[in-house]
Amino acid sequence: MDPVIVVGAGPVGLALSLALARHGVPSVVFDAGDGEVEPRAARTCVLRPDTAAQVAQVFALGGARWAAWRIERRRQPVRRVELDADTSPVHLQQYALERSLRAALERESLARIVTGARLDELEQDGRGVAAHTRGPDGTWWRGSYLVGCDGARSTVRKLLGVRFPGRTSVERHAVAALRVELPWDGEALLHREVPGRGDEAVARPLPNGVWRLDWLLPPRGELVTPEELLDRIRGTLTAWCGEVPPYELLDTGVYTAHQRLARRWRAGRVFLAGDAARLLGALGTQPVDEGLRDAANLAWKLALCWHRRAPEELLDSYGAERRGAVGARLRALDQALPLVRGSGGLRTLLPGGSRGRLDLLTDGHLGRGPLGAPPRYESSPPAPDEYTVPGAVEVGTAPGAPVVDVPVTALDGTRERLWQRLGRGLLVLLVAPGTQVWDSRHWLSAGLMPQLAAVVERLPPAAELLVAESYPGAAAHTVLVIRPDGHLAAALPGARTDELRACVEAVRGAVARGPAGDGKGDEGGEGGEKRGTGEDATGPGTGRSGRPADRP
Repeated sequence: MDPVIVVGAGPVGLALSLALARHGVPSVVFDAGDGEVEPRAARTCVLRPDTAAQVAQVFALGGARWAAWRIERRRQPVRRVELDADTSPVHLQQYALERSLRAALERESLARIVTGARLDELEQDGRGVAAHTRGPDGTWWRGSYLVGCDGARSTVRKLLGVRFPGRTSVERHAVAALRVELPWDGEALLHREVPGRGDEAVARPLPNGVWRLDWLLPPRGELVTPEELLDRIRGTLTAWCGEVPPYELLDTGVYTAHQRLARRWRAGRVFLAGDAARLLGALGTQPVDEGLRDAANLAWKLALCWHRRAPEELLDSYGAERRGAVGARLRALDQALPLVRGSGGLRTLLPGGSRGRLDLLTDGHLGRGPLGAPPRYESSPPAPDEYTVPGAVEVGTAPGAPVVDVPVTALDGTRERLWQRLGRGLLVLLVAPGTQVWDSRHWLSAGLMPQLAAVVERLPPAAELLVAESYPGAAAHTVLVIRPDGHLAAALPGARTDELRACVEAVRGAVARGPAGDGKGDEGGEGGEKRGTGEDATGPGTGRSGRPADRP
């Protein structure tokens, strides 16, 4: 089959191409630039622990983990949240992430980056996609699928005629990257009403003694001059350190957060991901992390369909899950912004209103609550229900939620953390107390292992069998079926062969949900869009020109 075409060489497009290669799917990445990554020190991203762990499988991620999250108001400490390796996000410059992803892709024989490739025409039919890139002669490319990861001004989205409604400039920040020594070594700070400044500032550590500082601005205020920014830097450092300490100014900028959600994330064989599909970023929400979740969700589904191991209907679940999750995040932001940024009114009548604001500000930055916690895919088509797997049991992780990163042992005796095994295929995890004490050759032929290993080996999509000493809320001999993106499909009481197979069939979209197969519903979030029809503003299965994509 033809490769998958990925339009856009930012973190999301590069991560998607890399994930596809790990699933054995070739891809071509269109890079509209010259392949050089601009080193902007003030342009950073925060990755949740589970996202960072999956990225770190491929290369040394680097970045800084925070020892704590501090909140101060004026000169008084308000709260301090202790963080550890399981709860601290990873903060790094976006250019460092992009360079590492590019380097990893250069080692992949199944991936290719084409520089200077600007998409200007798109066509599709039932067999694939044709994409035309600008140039002196122009070039047509043939792909099996195409994914638009080309940012907020996405050409792919425009060619599909997909609407992008939402709100503009809901939050605005002045940003600076400094090399400086601050009083809180390795701790991030949210400071409300900075003395002498009267505004809100956030300080987040980066590697090598660098800090990113953010100052909240009026959403639609005047331009920030270099002199005004320097005044903010000096005034804030004086408030924190008693005087202006020695510092090196590395980079500055103004960051504006918008809220938008594309009406549809799929049109036939064409998909949207990352900023092309949605915009967020207010109250500490993390667009790069959300984009990497888009890539992880879509990659394994595209791979199963590309290898013809799953029906095309499985691809409908990408929009149902990711658009639904981001839509919920945006609704939570709409509800939180008046409470956090407003003054007076209903907020003053809410009990514990001040504490609620601090909780909401913490949630977005630390990946907690409705503003930051990883999504739960509990009712999408790949999620087995009570009719598909009637014997499922409850464990500490709800169905559809990300699994806990417990120590695991592979059949070859390799011992790692669970998140380190994600991203290649389905995982089947047996909870077997005592297995960590013994060498794997002693328990491979004992108890449930022979039967379970035989079943897993014959599953239609590739799956790996792992063993864990324990798992939160799981009894001995519980079997967990885990999707490649780390979300729990179901937990079963032992090696129930038929139910395990039924669960895997549901995950790959090969069975209907519910007693009458009526669980497919509309694509998640607002808009009530049709699912899986391959229709857009120009009609079924065509590009903007309406011509069939029959090029070689």
